[in-house]
Amino acid sequence: MRYERTDLMIGTVQEGLQALVEGRHGAPFSILGRHQYGDFTVVRALLPGASSVDVVEADTGRVLTRLETIHEGGLFAGAIGSTTNYLFRINWPDSVQETEDPYSFGMLLGELDLHLVSQGTHYDLGRTLGAIPMEIDGIQGVRFCLWAPNARRVSVVGDFNSWDGRRHPMRLRPSAGVWEIFIPRLTHGERYKFELIDANGNLLPQKADPVARASEAAPSTASIVAPSKPFRWSDEDWMRTHRAERALEGAISVYEVHLGSWLRIAEEANRPLDWVEFSQRLVPYVQDLGFTHIELLPIMEHPFGGSWGYQPLGLFAPTGRYGLPDDFAYFVDRCHAAGIGVILDWVPAHFPTDVWGLARFDGTALYEHEDPREGFHKDWNTLIYNLGRNEVKGFLIASALEWLEHYHVDGLRVDAVASMLYRDYSRNEGEWIPNAYGGRENLEAVEFFKHLNSIIHHRCPHAFTAAEESTAWPGVTTRPEDGGLGFDFKWNMGWMHDTLHYMQEDPVHRKYHHAAMTFGMIYAYSEHFMLPLSHDEVVHGKGSLFAKMPGDHWQRLANLRAYYGFMWGHPGKKLIFMGCELAQESEWNHDGSVHWDLLDDPAHAGIQRLIRDLNRLYAQEPAIQFSDLHAAGFEWAVADDAENSVYGMLRSSPDRSSLMLVMSNLTPVPRYGYRVGVPTEGRWQAVLNTDAAIYGGANLGQTEVWAERQPSNGKEYSVLLTLPPLATVFLRHKD
Repeated sequence: MRYERTDLMIGTVQEGLQALVEGRHGAPFSILGRHQYGDFTVVRALLPGASSVDVVEADTGRVLTRLETIHEGGLFAGAIGSTTNYLFRINWPDSVQETEDPYSFGMLLGELDLHLVSQGTHYDLGRTLGAIPMEIDGIQGVRFCLWAPNARRVSVVGDFNSWDGRRHPMRLRPSAGVWEIFIPRLTHGERYKFELIDANGNLLPQKADPVARASEAAPSTASIVAPSKPFRWSDEDWMRTHRAERALEGAISVYEVHLGSWLRIAEEANRPLDWVEFSQRLVPYVQDLGFTHIELLPIMEHPFGGSWGYQPLGLFAPTGRYGLPDDFAYFVDRCHAAGIGVILDWVPAHFPTDVWGLARFDGTALYEHEDPREGFHKDWNTLIYNLGRNEVKGFLIASALEWLEHYHVDGLRVDAVASMLYRDYSRNEGEWIPNAYGGRENLEAVEFFKHLNSIIHHRCPHAFTAAEESTAWPGVTTRPEDGGLGFDFKWNMGWMHDTLHYMQEDPVHRKYHHAAMTFGMIYAYSEHFMLPLSHDEVVHGKGSLFAKMPGDHWQRLANLRAYYGFMWGHPGKKLIFMGCELAQESEWNHDGSVHWDLLDDPAHAGIQRLIRDLNRLYAQEPAIQFSDLHAAGFEWAVADDAENSVYGMLRSSPDRSSLMLVMSNLTPVPRYGYRVGVPTEGRWQAVLNTDAAIYGGANLGQTEVWAERQPSNGKEYSVLLTLPPLATVFLRHKD
């Protein structure tokens, strides 16, 4: 084919070519790739640093032409036959590369995908945006897509192109503000980021992929192309048979874990375990203790370990600290095989300001609010998601579904809900903007939670959601169609603060604070509550639960045993943080490990055994389970004995075939001949006594008592009890 050098410039202008080679051109597909001009076909390639480029026939390997250098910045061009499928054979100074032309591929995303992205209703973003290995026209490669509507130019950079933003500029799909490119012959495992130029022509710091499904372990920050091949699950029975609405009615006892400090290997530079090791050690441990669920502090990728994961930037990627994404899936699979559900802490409230993250992603406040009165958390030095933007809401909901659908996670505990619901959260007058009606309620957050929970319950019937909400916001666990936010559970922060405050009092003063232990029942059935003794209560100078208890070493342990008994006897699902099950004496250190050596002390091992037995009793007793959520299953047996600091709870199953009397004596004084009214005659057997010797107690108390027809506490029958000091006793009606 005869052509002049000027023929290779058809359809271009010098300014456009200069912008292209300088990495400033926003429409690279208009110049690069194959272009037909009448009977004349031109191929152009931008390959800075290449010494020469041959166009090779794809089927035969025959060299069709050697491209001419038409700009010293690395722009090559030549003419070929219009119907020829071709490859590039690129001669680099130290190697030869053969690959298809990324600019020979047509549009990648369909119009429906683009429409759903812009509407915020594309709930499979992890398989639409980001980096997806796939085959196009028989060619293997990776499709990259990014939402950045205000950028002038976006490129993919990585090891495969020497992190050179000139090499792979992307195509803009303006209807959704999405950029796309297919890079042939790449595969999973490649490191990459995006390089953006903002609307004013400023080069931004290279950005990690917001929907990356894998990331480098901190402190490195690159995204990693994750495999598209699905994990081979073996939990089909679990996913088919477990339904959230049934689970809510049963026993839910949660072991909360910060993976990095559960167990470290001292002999190997004090490293934490990886996902496979957690499957081998954490899962059987939790199973043996009888917990129904493991709750993980956020395992989404986060830059700063000291945030414990609560400042995440990779909402679609399991952190690389503990292994690969498939390793995390294996961990979930092993939990399910052991009969244990998995809950993840999830943070849609805010994100850190790291320049390679979401902050001013395309040069504008894309994910956050522009006005710091709406978009900046001064307490945490983080940015607040703009829930008034469709794409941002869709991004967050898609993240939630990624964990529930693709990783088979059983629940999400949503962090910092109160900070999202109130526009004036932790702000002084003049530091916040009222809503459209002049109020402090964040109406966009309310709508977001309703939408989030409705979508989850529709698409993921196996999963539930829990809100960490510390105020009296009404209807947190009411269905959206009935005006609520739609969560399944709310953490009962009030119960936790009241009861811990009471337990920290010297027993001689507890009678003056008696109502702190009963107040929670005034509102116990206004929501579906979970009773949390979480990581927040054993860190930052607060001391451990053991350290909060008054008295000498024995009394502290006895107080803690009695408190755990009261907690398991009280309506509400249960949650404790790792280390609490063995009465760790010092507060949690995220750089350390649980003090497993305490188990060499029989008294601390007794606390662990108590937690195991409380969980097993909870799992076996319909009376305790039913009244978690239903007021008909609970009544106070003793609520007003402040002088003796004694509490009694009666719990029953729906048909009252299962009856449980839970008695707590929260002074170090034994109570002999203590009469308590009960609803029926017959034998009452002590099935658990926190003062038992096997738990480290003094072994005081009866094994069984008989109810006699003597009225007490408004009941026709009563029992005469010996209440051990600083102890809780569970008595089951046996007849």
